[in-house]
Amino acid sequence: MKELLKIQNVQYEVGDIRIFEQVTATVKQGEVIGIIGKNGAGKSTLLQLIQGILTPTAGQLVPLQHVKMAYVEQEQATIDSWEVSAEEADLLAKWHVPNIEFAALSGGEKLKRRLARGFSQHAQLLLLDEPTNHLDETSTAMLIAQVKKYDGTMIVVSHDRYFLDEVATKIWSLEDGKLLEHSGHYTSYIAAREQQRLAQQRAYDKQQKNIERIEAQMNELSSWSQKAHAQSTKQEGFKEFYRVKAKRMDAQVKSKKKRLEKELAKNKVEPPKQEEEVRFSVETNQRVGKRFLECKHVTKSFGQRLIFQDLTMTIQFGDKIAITGPNGSGKTTLLKVLTGQEKADGDLWISPAATIGYLTQDVFDLPLNLTPEQYFHKETFEERGKVRNVMKHLGFTASHWTAPIGNMSMGERVKCKLMAYILEEKNVLILDEPTNHLDLPSREQLEKTLELYTGTLLVVSHDRYFIEKTTNIVWQLENKGIVKKWRESIPQQQNNTSAQRLKLENERQEILGKLSFLTAKDKEYAVLDRKFNELTKQINELR
Repeated sequence: MKELLKIQNVQYEVGDIRIFEQVTATVKQGEVIGIIGKNGAGKSTLLQLIQGILTPTAGQLVPLQHVKMAYVEQEQATIDSWEVSAEEADLLAKWHVPNIEFAALSGGEKLKRRLARGFSQHAQLLLLDEPTNHLDETSTAMLIAQVKKYDGTMIVVSHDRYFLDEVATKIWSLEDGKLLEHSGHYTSYIAAREQQRLAQQRAYDKQQKNIERIEAQMNELSSWSQKAHAQSTKQEGFKEFYRVKAKRMDAQVKSKKKRLEKELAKNKVEPPKQEEEVRFSVETNQRVGKRFLECKHVTKSFGQRLIFQDLTMTIQFGDKIAITGPNGSGKTTLLKVLTGQEKADGDLWISPAATIGYLTQDVFDLPLNLTPEQYFHKETFEERGKVRNVMKHLGFTASHWTAPIGNMSMGERVKCKLMAYILEEKNVLILDEPTNHLDLPSREQLEKTLELYTGTLLVVSHDRYFIEKTTNIVWQLENKGIVKKWRESIPQQQNNTSAQRLKLENERQEILGKLSFLTAKDKEYAVLDRKFNELTKQINELR
């Protein structure tokens, strides 16, 4: 394949924070490259460096020919131009995006508008930053089809495992300021990475045993040498014998020590780096009464566009509700009506005992010029220490404390907003697409936290797995109204699929445990390795 772009020893810094260090990679024609990594690893920054929006502090990006690029940002508050090409209009119609002003569109519709503009430019190199955020299942399937039939080369930042498995031909993983390259999709990368970690752990353990063996020999020789030195000063007639013996043992100790130091200098194996655990918990204060909210005959329109009508519902304290529906069905609008940010016709009552934390999907509503130290302003040393401890558990470093929030990645901004509810006790959480922009460890930790949360929960999300883990009631927005479902009403076939996937995951984990004690030379290794790959394929097919 023809090479389009070379990234050579690129380094980039923001203030005192070094994002990249000696990043090197090649982009070839026809590839779909998926960029993965934790929040703040520099995924969006790398796209902006490739696009030319940012300039590296060291190294260079070398286009090997004239390359037309297009860039679809992760979030965008407005669109500069309202002119729409014929091809763009066709995509918007196909994706069911209404022809209204950008600000009135839902989060998913805004993203489709930006994606349509990106695809219609027919760029040789198309850069997409989190293109599945806000999209429902149908829209994600349409995006996958669009990516697969695209003629050009594509670089995609995503935390969506299914999407990456469907479209990626290569993975770039950003870890500790460096770029790791893998040919294949996300699941094959994770499997290869786990195998590499196990191999590294085995090599490290083997080397440590060798070091212990040599050090034990040196200690034994040193002990004998000390005894020989002592004998050389005591026994007449044998002094010279013991002196020579002691010198010979000293020389052996020095020789073994030098060989060990030389071997470690040449082939020292470091232990695999332990994954940092993202940790946070949301407490709730005492609730009063049974009902949290009641609305009767609520109707909402934007001009001539009817969003929903005649909604009547009650929410009890402690309910865990998922609000679902296709893009543009009014999920975010409903949350805004319930929180009083949008006016609607009808009656709405909220318990005065409710303390509400509302996480919007907007990442531009934070004071981007402030630092966390200024934003979470605390008077006492103890209070500031609590904030910094929470930041540490969310994956932030000490340098983030005094850096502007505007320098943070989108995922880090979401975590910054979550901190407000971690630091304050809320008995109601209303979360609009909370997993958008979050890396996988943070998503999993948020799931665990919300499972244990004893307050009331309203969640808008297209992440089916997240909804299943955190809620037990579903409000499906359809036909301008709400259909209420209990979690048990999920089709049995899907439950069976989830159970089968969990069973296969457990089997694969068990095999990984066995492989960790073997080497490629062991008889069982090839059989277990083949079984591991078969299980990985079966798990993929169930996604």
